[in-house]
Amino acid sequence: MPNKFAWIISPKANWDDKKELITIALESGIDYVLDLEDSENIRKVGNFKIISNEEDADIYLVGIGGEGDGTLELKDNLNESVDLSKATEAKNSGKTVCAYILISDKLHEQLAVVLGKVVDYIILVGTDWTIIPLENIIADLQKENVKLIAAAANTNEAKVAMETLEVGTDGVIFEPKDFAQIKDMANLIDKLSTESYELKDLTITKVEPVGSGDRVCIDTTTMMKPGEGMLIGSYSKAMFFIHSESLESEYVASRPFRVNAGPVQAYVMVPGNKTRYLSELETGDEVLILDDEGKTKKSIVGRSKIEKRPLLLIEAEYEDMKIKSLVQNAETIRLVDENNEPISVSALKKGMKVKGFIDDSARHFGMAIDEQIIEQ
Repeated sequence: MPNKFAWIISPKANWDDKKELITIALESGIDYVLDLEDSENIRKVGNFKIISNEEDADIYLVGIGGEGDGTLELKDNLNESVDLSKATEAKNSGKTVCAYILISDKLHEQLAVVLGKVVDYIILVGTDWTIIPLENIIADLQKENVKLIAAAANTNEAKVAMETLEVGTDGVIFEPKDFAQIKDMANLIDKLSTESYELKDLTITKVEPVGSGDRVCIDTTTMMKPGEGMLIGSYSKAMFFIHSESLESEYVASRPFRVNAGPVQAYVMVPGNKTRYLSELETGDEVLILDDEGKTKKSIVGRSKIEKRPLLLIEAEYEDMKIKSLVQNAETIRLVDENNEPISVSALKKGMKVKGFIDDSARHFGMAIDEQIIEQ
C-alpha cells in the first residue's frame, strides 16, 4: 500500500488550547495544518505547511473561506464553477493548490473529478460520511496526478477511506480534539504506510575478494535491533538483506543506527518501492529499514559516510536467476541466513542460503516498471 498521510484542521479553540493540540500533532509527525486565521502564530510553533486561501500559503486553498465559498455557487455547467476558475488561475501562477469540496450530491462528485485534473490535492467532506462516493472519485482520478484526502472524525472512518477500492484515499484530514485522537491517527498512518517485502532464500555460489572501492555506511536516525537491516544490492531487481550493526563484536562496539551498505554504485530500497544509489544518499533522505519477516519502517539518513575499503564479491542464485553484489570485506558485515540468523560475510560458503528480495519488475530511475532489463 502506498504511503499515507494525515493533515489537521486547526481546532476551534482558544489559542492556548489550539497551540497545545497543534504542537502534539507536530510531535506525532503531522505537520500540515488547514487554517484560515492563525497561520502566523502556527508558524511560530514549528515548521508547518499551511493550507489556506492566503496568498503566501504553502498550499493555496479554494472552495472554502473565500467570498461566497465557491462550492456553494456550483452551476450545472461545471466548467463555469467558481472553484475551478480560482484553482486554474492559482495553478497558472505557480501555486500548489488544494480544493475543498463538500460532497452533498452527484454534481459535487462530478466537480471533484473535474478539479482533480487541475489541482494537486482534493479534500472531500461528506454531509453524511457513510455515503461519500469515494469509490467513484477514486476510480475516476486514479490516473491523475492528484492526492485525495478524506475528512474523518475518527480512526474507523479514516481506515475505511484509505482502504476503499484497495487503493483508498492518499490521506485524511481531521480536527484534533485531544491527545489520544492525534496519537491514534498517527499510529494508523504508520500502520497503513508499512510496506512488506517477501524475502527469498538465495543460494551462495561464490564469495571472493575483488580489491578496494568506495564503500557507503548509512547512519540513520533510528536505533535498529537484531534482525533489522536494509535491502541492498548491485541489481535493482535482486537485493540482499544486509543486517544492521546492532550486534556486539569482539572488534568494534555495536552501532545500532548503522548499516554498512556496500559500494557507491549499489542500490538501496527506499519508501514507495523505489531504489536509490548509495552514492546519492544525503542527510535528511528517507530509507527503509526491514526486519527478517520483510516488514518495513521508514527512517531518516543522519549521515552517509563514504570511505575506501576492501570489497568482497558475493554471488548467489534463486531458481534460474544469478545475483551478484559487493560488500565490504570485514567480519562485522553480516547478511541473514535461512534461519533468520545474522551471518558474517567472512563465514559465507558455497551452498549456504541467505535472505534476499527478488522483484518482478525492472527499474528505471529507481521506479518499478514493466520492462525487460538485463543486469549482470
